[in-house]
Amino acid sequence: MGGLRVEPGPAERWRPVSWRKTLWTMCAVQAIMMMAFSSMNPFLALYIGQLGVHNARAVDLWAGVVASATFLMSAIMSPVWGSVADRRGKKLMVMRTTLAIAMATSLMGLARNVYELLFIRMLQGAFSGFSASANALVASTMPEERLGFALGWLSTSAMVGSLVGPLLGGVLVDAFHHNYRVVFYLTAAFATTAFLLTWAMIREPKTSPTESKSPSKRMGLIGQFKSIRGLKSVQVMFFVLFVAQFSVMSVQPVLPLYIRELAGRDPALLGALGTLSGACFAVTGVADLLFSPFLGKRSDRIGYRKVLSIALVGAALCYIPQALAPNVWVFMLGRFLLGAFIGGILPTANALVGRMTPRDMRGRVYGLTASSTFLGSFAGPLIGGAVSAGLGIRAMLAVVILLYLVNFAWVRWRVPEWKDDADAEIAHSSNE
Repeated sequence: MGGLRVEPGPAERWRPVSWRKTLWTMCAVQAIMMMAFSSMNPFLALYIGQLGVHNARAVDLWAGVVASATFLMSAIMSPVWGSVADRRGKKLMVMRTTLAIAMATSLMGLARNVYELLFIRMLQGAFSGFSASANALVASTMPEERLGFALGWLSTSAMVGSLVGPLLGGVLVDAFHHNYRVVFYLTAAFATTAFLLTWAMIREPKTSPTESKSPSKRMGLIGQFKSIRGLKSVQVMFFVLFVAQFSVMSVQPVLPLYIRELAGRDPALLGALGTLSGACFAVTGVADLLFSPFLGKRSDRIGYRKVLSIALVGAALCYIPQALAPNVWVFMLGRFLLGAFIGGILPTANALVGRMTPRDMRGRVYGLTASSTFLGSFAGPLIGGAVSAGLGIRAMLAVVILLYLVNFAWVRWRVPEWKDDADAEIAHSSNE
């Protein structure tokens, strides 16, 4: 066989699955799912207005509540699904979440008022958790020394989907004369495609007899929380993931309204508001595709802590032109610059978590880290929507700059760089 030869350990001999095939298939699935998620971002706040909420401040608040509801339920349920993934299989969890999202988004297109939309979003969150399932599946298949590389490519695939999704959603909205329901049906079709691709192409690694008899496989949820108490370095990462996701999501639901404000009274811009909003979201993905090889996918070589530090400071600086933007074009430039750094944060943090966690615990650990991420996604839109409604979106953008700098300080103070001798700590912790 060509390529890098990795001598398998005892557990690896029970896994004859090609990690390359799993990685590239999951990259395709990730891109499709992020296309599905992001296709509705440019118009969710505008859709709420179409459902009968007309007061501008009420739209800001409802946009935050509706966006947060999904993530609150996901934060609650992610540890449960992570536990099930360790016992029943990670492929099954990926299939479950893609199917659940397909069904929920179809129902969103049928919502008659904002209350029904809120309920459906909560239902979607309770059965989702795609990112945690995808990360756990990939991390359980990859050679250890290629983990940062693999999760970097997974993140890049997500950015590809995030690039295409908003553009496609915005163009369709304008093409169908602001009939937002069409995009929800499109999202459901994307998620169904991802389900079929996972079912047909992914073959999950077999578990060795030693792993299958591990007491951790039979633990209850409380026992699994206790089992990670020894992984102190992993616990530190919960704060990093929470604040990083809070920072991103706090302004995202109200950005379409900010773009409309920046467009002013220009009839040409207002007539293509859906496409313009999609483009402002998409340019971040373009920048990530161009610059992520220097951050996320290089973290295995230059160090995870260093990459996190660079990405957090760079992201903070790139929010400055967004907060001070006099027009939509300066704002779009800020979004492009942001993409050069933001794509290095989550994959690097998740790769560091993976290196610090034994393989047979990664399902539940990624479930818990996903809860931290989802809590950030829950609190961000809720608080961001409230602050934007009270003080304005520019004030919330200034708060985001401060949050990135706080996260940078936390990384420099508390997050250790991963070293080979960390394996001893992992082995010790997994036996407690």
